[in-house]
Amino acid sequence: MPRQAASIGDYRALAKARLPHFLFEYLDGGSYDEVTLRRNVEDLQSVALKQRVLRDVSSIDLSVELFGKRWAMPVGLGPVGLSGLYARRGEVQAARAAAAAGVPFALSTLSACSIAEVAAAEPGFWFQLYIVKDRGFVADMIARAKDAGCGALLLTVDLAVPGTRYRDYRAGLSGSLGGTNRLAQVLRRPEWAWDVALRGRPLTMGNLEPVVGSNAALSDLMGWVARNFDASVTWKDVDWVRSQWGGPLVIKGILDPDDARSAVGSAVDGIVVSNHGGRQLDGALSSARALPAIADSVAGRIALLADGGVRSGLDVVRMLALGADFVLMGRGWAYALAGAGQAGVAHVLKLIDAEMRVAMALTACTSMGEIDEQILEQGGNQATF
Repeated sequence: MPRQAASIGDYRALAKARLPHFLFEYLDGGSYDEVTLRRNVEDLQSVALKQRVLRDVSSIDLSVELFGKRWAMPVGLGPVGLSGLYARRGEVQAARAAAAAGVPFALSTLSACSIAEVAAAEPGFWFQLYIVKDRGFVADMIARAKDAGCGALLLTVDLAVPGTRYRDYRAGLSGSLGGTNRLAQVLRRPEWAWDVALRGRPLTMGNLEPVVGSNAALSDLMGWVARNFDASVTWKDVDWVRSQWGGPLVIKGILDPDDARSAVGSAVDGIVVSNHGGRQLDGALSSARALPAIADSVAGRIALLADGGVRSGLDVVRMLALGADFVLMGRGWAYALAGAGQAGVAHVLKLIDAEMRVAMALTACTSMGEIDEQILEQGGNQATF
């Protein structure tokens, strides 16, 4: 299967052909009219790189250090909700592919596989945390992540309220007739039904099973999220999480320089410039446009990660040139997981590696420290768009 795909775009087509319609739409879609979803991809791809020649680029090093560990390249598999349903025990497969490639994997709170299951298969992954109203449950999740040896905690803060996603409604993920529509869609995908729905059991809400039950439907999960995610969260809650967690703590969902400066003044180790993949505030800035000003405001005082619209190794280099220290990819690996399982994720990471090497060679960079705004055409962040 991986041989049929030459790019992440190819894996998107494979995912669409294999997944039930409601699951593909959940993975692929954004909020409202999906303006920010499109901007993430288009703005990043519009960043022009400056080609340079006749430099010695015979030896290129993609490795980088982050949170006390040396990674094979500055790329991680960002958290993607319900990815355990895209392939049989999908989060386990993705974690194994990431570990084999020497990059981090971040498990979503809204996963199908639990912290314990993924840790048993591939320890050391990162965990993405949402704060819900029941702080006792949140404290328990943090404790489970700590006991599992998770390498970092990604505290996601841009989901105070869930964004409205028209595609989910149209596809039957929500709405009064959702169950009937979903069953019909599953029956039209017999390969997925056999591999995931039957052989992949038990199908539960993983980390949320203690509160939503073992037989909760997807619609139950969406309702639980709407009722239980806490809109009152402030920086005091970040301090509380810090008191519960002794490892690297990263705030995910920063788009404004003032919020980035507040993060620098708090007890966190890094931030992720992110608009939740265009799934929350439609019309917000793309990550690529927001990144340079945030990089200036942070000025290297904490680790700066970014996600949103990454579809190639070229995009990774663009994010690094705009100021990121490390890049998270979400949909890209999830498409590959849905299309070809662990082998697909492994192939996408090889593609990213190869594409980064080409981009670095042709911009005369041989290490991560050489990738900065100087490789952007016209030499200025604003001129790249």
